[in-house]
Amino acid sequence: MSSTARRVVIIGGGVMGAATAFFLARNHGMRPVVLERDPTYRQASSALSASSIRQQFSSAINIQLSQQSLAFLRRIDAELRVDDPISIGLAEPGYLFLATAAGAETLRSNHRVQSDCGAQVALLAKDELCTRFPWLNADDIALGSLGLAGEGWFDGYAVLQALRRKAQALGVQFEARTATRLVTRHDRVGTVQCADGTTFDCDDLVIAAGAWSAPLAAQLGFDLPVRARKRDVFVFTAPAQLDACPLIIDPGGVWFRPEGRGFICGAPPRGDDLDDVPLDAIDHGLFDELIWPRLAHRVPAFEALRVVNAWAGYYELNTFDQNGIVGRLPTSDNAFVVCGFSGHGMQQAPAVGRAVAELIATDAYQTLDLAPLSPQRLLDNAPLLERNVI
Repeated sequence: MSSTARRVVIIGGGVMGAATAFFLARNHGMRPVVLERDPTYRQASSALSASSIRQQFSSAINIQLSQQSLAFLRRIDAELRVDDPISIGLAEPGYLFLATAAGAETLRSNHRVQSDCGAQVALLAKDELCTRFPWLNADDIALGSLGLAGEGWFDGYAVLQALRRKAQALGVQFEARTATRLVTRHDRVGTVQCADGTTFDCDDLVIAAGAWSAPLAAQLGFDLPVRARKRDVFVFTAPAQLDACPLIIDPGGVWFRPEGRGFICGAPPRGDDLDDVPLDAIDHGLFDELIWPRLAHRVPAFEALRVVNAWAGYYELNTFDQNGIVGRLPTSDNAFVVCGFSGHGMQQAPAVGRAVAELIATDAYQTLDLAPLSPQRLLDNAPLLERNVI
């Protein structure tokens, strides 16, 4: 069967599913069907992401994925325009990781990997930090790692919608349906059944349902360690004028960056990181007790800040090693998985979508080998360690 005649069903119309569908259509002439249970994306990780992009990872594959995706985002209008120009508000002020003496060697080690991959990152001593960012309190900081290019933030929802519109223009079919059952025969998925009784036959299946991918993989005999973990984001204003402010990650995990006329910030949850916590259960105590004291310490002008809004979204957290799980499922001949990116899926979606489309259409990766993200590593108990997890 020619690749163009193959029936591909993608479960999940978020950024990973939409990117995979787009590249299958544009680069390989295929016309997949995308099943999305909620086309409003009210709870989708893609719609609720803070949508930042960085090259400051500690593993080469994550750096390369973000580099390739950034190149796509920079030319997104040429790649995806259907009618009106596409604007995603891409800004590249960089990321600034701060470390006390205890964490300085980790930044140096990460920097060696980043430099080998061509990332433009500078290590800054305390006095250099204070000179470059005079509004920053660096009294307890031993070292900073600043991205000089190719890091920043963008409108992730605009990227998702642009991918979806272009894919539809290329003939991809998006269906508002909830996939519930995978019918298999001889280790192959043959049919996807939906909650409303609709069925879709397939030659290839892609599970890209984000935090809700595990129950689908379980039907194929694979234990996918991906869970929905809530992350709160707070919006605040302050009289501070922070010239050239990058996205800053404080020791301990509090982060903040400019957003419009104010700032947004977040931190890991307090206490146990539980599954499926409702998104409307914003933990305001997290801000009052943890985030605000750290912000006021790091930027004295933030002592007078005011919270004006907050929202929450789900990390599709891979509890095994907090990295994406991508590739053919070891328990099925024709099922692929694309999920578990644990907070950096939005920034890596263009490169991942292209690679997965190549794997489906040609049975091999062509532009970037994503073997380090293979689900086989779960069975081999071989985690892909990433030190720069936010």
